[in-house]
Amino acid sequence: MQIREVTDCTIENLNEYISQAHEPMVLRGLVADWPLVIEAKKSADAGEQYLRQYLRQDTKVTAYLAAAEAQGRLFYNDDMSGFNFERQRTTLGSILDRMKQHRDDETPPTFYVGSTAVEHCLPGLKAANDLPLEQLNPINNIWIGNQLSVAAHFDGLNNVACIGAGRRKFTLFPPDQIDSLYIGPLDFTPSGQAISLVDFAQPDFAKYPRFKQALAHAQMAELGPGDAVYIPAMWWHHIQSLDSFNVLINYWWSDVPAYIGSAMDVLNHALLGIRDLPPEQRTAWQQLFDHYVFNPNEKTHAHIPEQKRGILDTHNETSARRLRSQLLNRLNR
Repeated sequence: MQIREVTDCTIENLNEYISQAHEPMVLRGLVADWPLVIEAKKSADAGEQYLRQYLRQDTKVTAYLAAAEAQGRLFYNDDMSGFNFERQRTTLGSILDRMKQHRDDETPPTFYVGSTAVEHCLPGLKAANDLPLEQLNPINNIWIGNQLSVAAHFDGLNNVACIGAGRRKFTLFPPDQIDSLYIGPLDFTPSGQAISLVDFAQPDFAKYPRFKQALAHAQMAELGPGDAVYIPAMWWHHIQSLDSFNVLINYWWSDVPAYIGSAMDVLNHALLGIRDLPPEQRTAWQQLFDHYVFNPNEKTHAHIPEQKRGILDTHNETSARRLRSQLLNRLNR
């Protein structure tokens, strides 16, 4: 199934679209007027030269490097004792140089600079190539590489990803497909997020039979320079960069204030404190979570005097800070 496409979304009405969106959207031509896009459409060399004018020569970035044998798939090694790539702190200029040296290779080594703050490595680029999302206080990152694939993973933030150069194929899955994606370790990951262990290029259905179910719910699209895609928080996404020079600029933001904290921390604590309880206790805790967290309503606290509702009340920055302090004291025992 194709990701729903929106053709009348513009930079001017983008906020209206994403404020009402609960499923992925392809935003064709959203950033077609970016100078980066205009240059990259001319050629890979022109796109690269446009980036180079903003380079901060001595600023280091984290690059992911893999041999040609990896065929662009950044993943674990064969026995999952490590990874099939190396991380290297180097300058973006040196990565651009090496990418260019292998631009015409049939099977090039992989070069990838991911999730790097735009203003950190390319100061000034944002001023000329940006979306008006200031009210969302987004994290603004850039992703640069050649032909490669990023394994399916989810982010806890909403995302608008804009294609600055090259083509990318997006394969998205709703959150309820987690059981069919065969997710790897939570605490031993290629770059921080747990990933699907399925090779999307050559899926082994004997080893991962439920992946057929995931594919039945997949939403896909190929994007080119100037296009963008909206990916709601928690949706799984696999991304394949198809060309020898690819640039993506994305905007991440949360629907809740920063003081609320990380839901992933809650999951980790639940793995420690709830998962290994006897079954009947787990069921009881499941009911408690449903009552207080997942389906709260007026009946949850209406019978408690308002001034005594404590942590059951809506949080603000002060109450959230107080609760975090209590949690830290208990965790540090």
